[in-house]
Amino acid sequence: MSLKTNGRLSQPTLTEISQPNWRTLLHQGVVLFKLRIVFLLLVAATGGAFLAAGGWPGVEVLLLTWVTGGMAAAGASALNQYWERDSDGAMGRTRERPLVTGTIADPRWVPPVAALLILLPSLAVLPFNPALTFFLLLGAIIYVGIYTIWLKPRTLLNIVIGGAAGSAAVLSGSAAAGAWNHPGALVLAGILFLWTPFHFWSLALLYRDDYQKANVPMLPAKTTPRQAAWWVLSHTLPAGLAGLLLGLLPSLGWLYIVPVGLLTADLVWRNIKLIKDPAPANARGMFLASNLYLLVLLLAICVSSGLGGL
Repeated sequence: MSLKTNGRLSQPTLTEISQPNWRTLLHQGVVLFKLRIVFLLLVAATGGAFLAAGGWPGVEVLLLTWVTGGMAAAGASALNQYWERDSDGAMGRTRERPLVTGTIADPRWVPPVAALLILLPSLAVLPFNPALTFFLLLGAIIYVGIYTIWLKPRTLLNIVIGGAAGSAAVLSGSAAAGAWNHPGALVLAGILFLWTPFHFWSLALLYRDDYQKANVPMLPAKTTPRQAAWWVLSHTLPAGLAGLLLGLLPSLGWLYIVPVGLLTADLVWRNIKLIKDPAPANARGMFLASNLYLLVLLLAICVSSGLGGL
């Protein structure tokens, strides 16, 4: 902020320019660590914990799930942004990220901090819950190593395998509850695996030109919009069917079946609209509906099973 001194305007000092306020730092942290996505992954992990426990898993299990899963997911997200900072600058959707704009002046601290966020919780739980360690590390390896570094720049089906990172989040929650291989948790992991591609392809349809400019072989950038819409349906239908079949579990009841059934029908209807007219408005509607579908499905699992299968 400039001040008048002897009739002259003084220029802001270097300290005033270079030191961001707490709101800026908070925003940078939310974006760099993708905390919105981390939140969704934690809800998925919570669903896995409720299914494995057959109801309320306990405060200790939930805290274990949230702390370990949140740290590992945030670390993997930061590594993803560090690796993609050059390609992010070529896309309108991502060019305002802090590693692109330079608001994080020295990005060299990001990889070691991100690695610690992944490794510390994973190693801390290894002595008493090796299954949880396995799924925390598996999720990070899939997202950073397999999806970000290997598949994303090489194949248009990159996100199909990348969706397994969400599955690992579910199974980390069921592992925290002591039953990683619970049938319900395995089905929910399958839903996350199928949900991720149709969710992300709907978004990629909106930013098709961006992916083409950045030369990222995301499926909607390498096919026609209508072909991409059919690919979306090829994952929407089995994901929706799996979501309905999950309602057969004794721990789930009408509080799960009714909202999930209605949103499944809405999701399929929107996907058909997208096939008929793959316009940006319909792609945006499909993307938003996919977010709502998964969030309601996961919350319905927690509420219905937590209330004894109502």
